[in-house]
Amino acid sequence: MSLRLRLLAISFLSSGLLLFMLCLGSQNLNNRFALKLGVTTTAPLPVGFLVGISVVLGVITGGSTTALLLPKDKS
Repeated sequence: MSLRLRLLAISFLSSGLLLFMLCLGSQNLNNRFALKLGVTTTAPLPVGFLVGISVVLGVITGGSTTALLLPKDKS
């Protein structure tokens, strides 16, 4: 299996696991805030969930970028 494909798979699987744990952990939080996105607002979400989503997106983009910027195999 190629190193790039393995790195992408590990990145997506670990971010999926992080997202699953984040969704389970944020079920019973009381402090909820809505984000203002220009004209509209989002549903009220816990602050920890919003921070966790940004971490998960960072893992996905970091792993994808690393896999794309790896040098090509000589074989």
